[in-house]
Amino acid sequence: MTRGAIIGAIASLALAACSRPATPKPERVRPGRLVQDVGDKTIRVLLSAKATGARIASPSGLMFTHRDGSLIARASTNQVWRVEHEGHRVRAVRPDGVATVWSDEPMFARPTANGLLSLDGKPYRGDVAFSGSDSGVAVVNVVKIDDYLRGVVPLEIGTTAYSDSAAVQAQAVTARSYAYIHLSTDARQPYDLTAGTLDQVYGGVAVETPVSSEAVESTRTQVLKYAGRVVNAPYHSTCGGSTAAASEIWRSNDEPYLQRVSDRIPGSSRYYCDLAPRFRWTRTIEGPDLTAALAQYLSSYTSVPNRTPGTPRNITIGSHTPSGRVGTITITTDRGNFVVRGNDARFVLRPPGGEILNSTYFSVETTSAPDGSIARLTLHGMGYGHGVGMCQSGAIGRARAGQDYRTILRTYYPGTTVGPAE
Repeated sequence: MTRGAIIGAIASLALAACSRPATPKPERVRPGRLVQDVGDKTIRVLLSAKATGARIASPSGLMFTHRDGSLIARASTNQVWRVEHEGHRVRAVRPDGVATVWSDEPMFARPTANGLLSLDGKPYRGDVAFSGSDSGVAVVNVVKIDDYLRGVVPLEIGTTAYSDSAAVQAQAVTARSYAYIHLSTDARQPYDLTAGTLDQVYGGVAVETPVSSEAVESTRTQVLKYAGRVVNAPYHSTCGGSTAAASEIWRSNDEPYLQRVSDRIPGSSRYYCDLAPRFRWTRTIEGPDLTAALAQYLSSYTSVPNRTPGTPRNITIGSHTPSGRVGTITITTDRGNFVVRGNDARFVLRPPGGEILNSTYFSVETTSAPDGSIARLTLHGMGYGHGVGMCQSGAIGRARAGQDYRTILRTYYPGTTVGPAE
């Protein structure tokens, strides 16, 4: 199910609920969304778009409520309830099989006494909202931004060493900036971002670490700004020696704060990010796998007659970007020449079903078979990720060299400032 389809399906429930007169309820609890300072604002994170159901409990007990806070049911300490759907309706079922009435609108589970929720055995802060659709149950964590970041930063930056704290703080600021600009004021939109690689990877309480939690707290309210506005601050694992401007990688205009930045350590031939395992890499694809990959992927990125590219005979780099990455490649087959943008090549030059290419920072080496086709393709590369914005491995290297998080951010996002969002 696409993100647009998910939004449309769940939004229709919210619109339907708004069209009905409200029924007075005798007891009300806190609604699912708060408006306070940036760290305490809540963000809605889509955990699953089409779950078959869910099991929910809390060590402190929990309450099931409607969107407006009116009470549906209470669950006692560690009592596991099952959430199920019937089309667009949802309900909660007690362990003894007694169920709540079906609800056409989202149903919220909220722990009492500010405790944690256990969702299918995984702990989460905040509330969890359940909405039904024809595809299953959409599960959304409604959580304070800084609590959300506690479950994002360790997965995005990786390191758990206190010596890397400045890099982790820089990651907290960039992740908070991303979250802030994705907050929606449209009540019809059922979530703000997803918990996967489409946005920022989020794992809830189970992935929290002392280093990342301290980084979130020590940078509280801090976001990245340019010309007074909060900006989207992309980041990646390893730049391989130089970051890239946005237009080198994506079909977009450049931003003044997303420029090429050298990661070379002054006065040396080394780089801050050369500690990364994929600072340099080699990828080899055998001829039959390459032929199959072109058949599967190439037509998604360039025009291929009858979606049949043929047998590859040569691959050459057509141009380089200012940072030295591949701008275009030309794939020559027995059916013609096909030009592919550098970042698209990451999705084409891979075994069928395999991992995309580490980066666009690579050179090409081919070995020919007796019939003139490519017997083996070898790619020698540097870096891991798209290369725009902060290099996370470089940030760790800079932190170990004594740079603080503000210096790291100013380096990778020239012209920016760090300050409160509002």
